[in-house]
Amino acid sequence: MPEESGRLVLAATPMGDIGDASQRLRDALASAEIVAAEDTRRTRSLAKALGIEITGRVVSFYDHVETARIPMLLDEIASGRTVLLVTDAGMPSVSDPGYRMVAACVERGLPITCLPGPSAVTTALALSGLPVERFCFDGFPPRKSGQRKEWLRTLAGEPRACVFFEAPHRLADCLADAVEVLGSERRAAVCRELTKTYEEVVRGTLAELAAWAVEGARGEITVVLEGAQPVSADPNDLVERVEELASKGLRLKDACAEVAASTGASRKELYDAVLASRSAE
Repeated sequence: MPEESGRLVLAATPMGDIGDASQRLRDALASAEIVAAEDTRRTRSLAKALGIEITGRVVSFYDHVETARIPMLLDEIASGRTVLLVTDAGMPSVSDPGYRMVAACVERGLPITCLPGPSAVTTALALSGLPVERFCFDGFPPRKSGQRKEWLRTLAGEPRACVFFEAPHRLADCLADAVEVLGSERRAAVCRELTKTYEEVVRGTLAELAAWAVEGARGEITVVLEGAQPVSADPNDLVERVEELASKGLRLKDACAEVAASTGASRKELYDAVLASRSAE
């Protein structure tokens, strides 16, 4: 790129505690020629709280205007200006506006850099109390129950921990679907209002968390789901677990479904194995 070319700067903003704002974010807000903000009012409030005056032009950059704004911002960068991209909280492009802008800069060969900072994903992983050496991030689950269950089925055999966001008014239904699809004993952690005054982390089995969520949860929600246990190569090894659930009152098909969901085993093969075991007695 020619020396006069500008650049796109992605900057993480605090999730709640203003003290998490980095010095680099402060400097960038004060010096960028253009600040592209998911919510211009919140960005101006952030600057005020930090004691910073934004001297550059502030433009809105939220989901519904993102595509329309990109050509103008690309031209500004190509003309030598710095465009600072910020969202309401956390890192741009991680379930927030930004991905399309980054992709457009890559296509045009325009410089991009990032100011690291707060992330609900890594904060929730650290607080979960679950094995998170390997993890995947899945954004927001589908809103409709049928589609959400299909998504949950893709996690039935996923060995990595999974992090996802959820709206507070959908959390109870999401966890209830998770119990049905993944089984009641899979562990998880629900993290709400991270870094804020009423931060709370609730840990337990999916069944326990689903019962807790019925009362209603408020604020920003991040869920960490434990990775699936290794699948048994032989359904016969899981028969005892099915019979234990059946002895507690579950129908055989439901017991097979729960064990299959939590292990990734075939429900039909497991059901057949239980019937064969009973016949042999």
